[in-house]
Amino acid sequence: MLPERTDVLVVGAGPTGLTVAATLAGRGVDVTVVDRLAQPPVTSRAAVVHAYTLEELDRIGAAAPLVARGLPAPRFTVRDRDRVLLSVPFGTLPSRYPFALMVSQSETEAVLAERLTALGGRVLRPSTMTGLTCDDAGATVGFADGATVRARWVVGADGMRSTVRELAGIGFGGSPDPGESFLLADVRVESALPRDQVALFLARPGPLVWAPLPGGVVRLVAAVADAPREPDAERFQALLDERGPARRPDRVTEVLWASRFRVHHRIADTFRAGPVLLAGDAAHVHSPAGGQGMNLGICDAVALGHTLADVRDGGPDALLDDWAAARRPLAEEVVGFADRITRLATVPPAGRPLRDVLLRTASVLPPARQRLALRLSGLNHRPA
Repeated sequence: MLPERTDVLVVGAGPTGLTVAATLAGRGVDVTVVDRLAQPPVTSRAAVVHAYTLEELDRIGAAAPLVARGLPAPRFTVRDRDRVLLSVPFGTLPSRYPFALMVSQSETEAVLAERLTALGGRVLRPSTMTGLTCDDAGATVGFADGATVRARWVVGADGMRSTVRELAGIGFGGSPDPGESFLLADVRVESALPRDQVALFLARPGPLVWAPLPGGVVRLVAAVADAPREPDAERFQALLDERGPARRPDRVTEVLWASRFRVHHRIADTFRAGPVLLAGDAAHVHSPAGGQGMNLGICDAVALGHTLADVRDGGPDALLDDWAAARRPLAEEVVGFADRITRLATVPPAGRPLRDVLLRTASVLPPARQRLALRLSGLNHRPA
């Protein structure tokens, strides 16, 4: 049953919403989490948690159990079929987590939910938000079952089609047209590729990400022009044949789960409107290239949770404006970075030799490799 009042109402129980809630609960803030789904999803898109995100999760006691469920990948490679154009090692990162952690988003959500439960919180399901009225003292939120909740703050962590953002009247800048089309799947493959590194294959039709997961599973993500509703093993085999290794081709032996999705490049006009705050995909969406989306949302969430707790404890309300002002440029930078990776993958044939030379040059220059490792890991966002 929904409470009549709460300090913070978090709408959405994905990685961002669960992280906000766990951060708040750890600071002793009365937080309520709601989600429209009756059960958490068992399949999900994101498959990598980067070093800086793990550092942030460590602040709320969620990093160690997540690392225990994942597969550390100490290297990221960019390839053109059999040629390694760029190899980025994470082993020299200035972090307790010198790797990219390969783990399904459903596992990440499970760890965060367990942490929230340990701190005395839980997710109230299914709860569908239908109304929002804001005033100087907070907000009143209505639900489909007729219940209302009075909250000092409302956090919209309810994804790209955020009800919170829409009811708050916050614009979502960018093209409203259908964005890039992607296929993704968890598969089992016979492959000669190393199982301890992520590979980004650059191809004229679009990029293909080959990412190992625990249990011998591989996550494939590919930009395509015409994503079928129910992609099958033959479709993913064709993508590997077209873009993956050529001398020793991969062979798909089983598709465990597959889906399609479209990605827009959009950023909310503001991350704060009075008592309403946006984080994660409700605030910014972009290409999955580089595995940045969920990581940015989790980092949004830890910072927001601590900021809300600081204000609750007597800090100035302007701290929330500072949080919003600081996070939006980071979102703009990540959106631009993901777009550049996508464009790099789809360079016309005439420009590919130059692209390959530049990548190979960067690969043999330690400072260039380190800068890219810091960028991919998110450690370039670490406060000085």
